Amino acid sequence: MKKGLSVALEGMGSLLGGNSKRLTVLIFHRVLPEVDPLSPDEMHASRFDALVGTLVHFFNVLPMDEALSRLRAGTLPTRSVAITFDDGYADNYTIACPILIKHGVKATFFVASGFLDGGIMWNDVAREALRSFRGDRLDLSWLDLGVCSVATEAERHRLTETLLPKLKYLTPEGRRTALTRLIGDTGARIPDDLMLTTAQLQGLQAAGMEIGGHTMDHPILAVLSEAEARQQMADNRTHLTRLLGRAPRYFAYPNGRPEQDYLAVHARIARELGYEAAFTTSYGSAGPESGSFELPRFTPWDKDALRFSLRLGHNFFRSHSRRLLSDEALV
Repeated sequence: MKKGLSVALEGMGSLLGGNSKRLTVLIFHRVLPEVDPLSPDEMHASRFDALVGTLVHFFNVLPMDEALSRLRAGTLPTRSVAITFDDGYADNYTIACPILIKHGVKATFFVASGFLDGGIMWNDVAREALRSFRGDRLDLSWLDLGVCSVATEAERHRLTETLLPKLKYLTPEGRRTALTRLIGDTGARIPDDLMLTTAQLQGLQAAGMEIGGHTMDHPILAVLSEAEARQQMADNRTHLTRLLGRAPRYFAYPNGRPEQDYLAVHARIARELGYEAAFTTSYGSAGPESGSFELPRFTPWDKDALRFSLRLGHNFFRSHSRRLLSDEALV
């Protein structure tokens, strides 16, 4: 991986060399022990180890507090990168954290605290239901998907990719109803160890990692009433403060796309609750034009080292201009 990045960086080094005022923030979710046939694009241990090692070799990987402080001051070093994780999976502690420590890196973990200690996210319920189903055909006509063949892992993966978008933008109650039926139809036994325990969460903090807010139950804020969204965000911050002994400084919007997943009112709520900054999933790098409560992030999904390096290099040049909160002071 380092060889591919080296080749790419030779080509863009002169361009990035003078670009010391921009920050790319990377998003991860899980780091699995090995490749999962139902989530083949998800990060796994050996790939993550190689990726972090390469980032440390070619980039300045900064803890979030330093990255944002230097962004505001205009003193970011060349090729500045910060690493974040969303949701609060147990493998963030058991697999990702030791790798980060190995490479001397501190990351920020945005935790949906309602799933701590045995909870599970809705998308994992759907995926695990399909994984555990013993039949070859599954009738999902009630979701307008017809009768689906699930005889192979490839077919189950394709169905997962079709099913999750169907469920994502349902109301919370509608999604719960659909998942209950899916569990019944598949006879699934849903695992209770995918998400962090309180002890693991505290272990991340003890290891020097930053813990941020991500709502209680990871709803799409844009489909909630303002009161419901505020409660999700406020309760999450209170919960994390009680568990960790200090209030989280940073917040990430679930799903994170402007207008589709969060609105300007949610950025105002984050500011009113006392957060110092909040993050979206809009592509681009952060610079002087970025608002503190709509900072962009980049998802490193390319497996090929050269393609990843080129995409990451391009991200540095992609200024972030999408802002819903027009009355916010600039970073």
